[in-house]
Amino acid sequence: MARGLKGIKTIKDFELFEKAVFLRLDLNVPLKAGPSGMQITDETRITASLPTIRYALEKGAYLVLASHLGRPKSSSDKICSLEPVGARLSEILKTDVLLVEDAESDALKALLAGMKKGQILLLENLRFNAGEIKNSTELAQKLAENMDIYINDAFGASHRAHASIEALPSLMKNKGIGFLIEKEIQMLDRLLDQPAKPYYAILGGSKVSDKIGVLEKLIDVVDGFIIGGAMSYTFLQAQGVKVGKSLVEKDQLNYCREMIERLKSRKKLLLLPVDHLIAADFNSAEFKVTPGATIEENFLGLDIGPKTIALYAEALASAQTLFWNGPMGVFENPKYEKGTFAVARALAENTGLKIVGGGDSAAACEASGYADKMTHISTGGGASLEYLQGDPLPGIEILRQKIRD
Repeated sequence: MARGLKGIKTIKDFELFEKAVFLRLDLNVPLKAGPSGMQITDETRITASLPTIRYALEKGAYLVLASHLGRPKSSSDKICSLEPVGARLSEILKTDVLLVEDAESDALKALLAGMKKGQILLLENLRFNAGEIKNSTELAQKLAENMDIYINDAFGASHRAHASIEALPSLMKNKGIGFLIEKEIQMLDRLLDQPAKPYYAILGGSKVSDKIGVLEKLIDVVDGFIIGGAMSYTFLQAQGVKVGKSLVEKDQLNYCREMIERLKSRKKLLLLPVDHLIAADFNSAEFKVTPGATIEENFLGLDIGPKTIALYAEALASAQTLFWNGPMGVFENPKYEKGTFAVARALAENTGLKIVGGGDSAAACEASGYADKMTHISTGGGASLEYLQGDPLPGIEILRQKIRD
């Protein structure tokens, strides 16, 4: 499979002046109910989209933005409306952002015909239309009717074969990527193409099974793995260490044993927790630190302990390349945030290449206050992992120009 940006055009390759540009973004921001309606609680994805939006406006494009938000059951699920996003974009860009309720109606064509320079059209949540998730050609054809150029800048959605991601660009001659996807691919490629050594991957989160693809892809690339979170308990139990009632994937114990042996035979580093923060249950007011790696019966691990923090920080300090995906514990609870925040701090203090693979790790970087110290924080957790493990991303591959004889 072709990798990187080979055969893919960027927004800079097109003449945008007075062209109708369909810009697929990832504006799937978290919302909560407020006194004046739904309010955005994290603008990271909006901010990440601004360079491409601004470039298209500066070049005189008639800009149509599109995104999904949440997982609405139908178009009546207004809690997933993009209206608050449109309002916020209007404030930031100081321009009119008009919400188009139905992407398949004739309203889009009429609004495009009457657009003033600098105005923006924002299609209502694409998932209000059942055809989006079904990768509907009919929906794609309706969207393509009024568009001159298709630009995908929704990296976090590019591993989904949905109508606005795959079917639509398949119908369009002029298609490419925005600045966000360009940066994402360039940064992730740096982890695959002769990264500076030592190179360590820090993996956390709840399941080994979610990380098998990236473990397999990186085992021959990295100098070692540093593992925390609930997935570490499966690795520890695979070594015969008792982990109490901590989360363990029993069907992955053999895989973990084999991975441990493979890393040993390759003389590669594998760091697992040597102590833990434990409690009787997640809601318990009391917690304690274990003296070693063993977790006593009727207790569960919820974060790495101080000895593990010191061990991991020492290893991370020597690295030239770091990739981090997955928290070290239940960091959403302030009692169990120290391990995850310590990893964020260790990355922040490192002077090498530091890439964070989106999702919970990105949220942890923001919460820890070290986000601005990272080389790159991916906007797509699932997409970044799939890319690193070598899986083709439908939203990227459909844009790749075929090489003709």
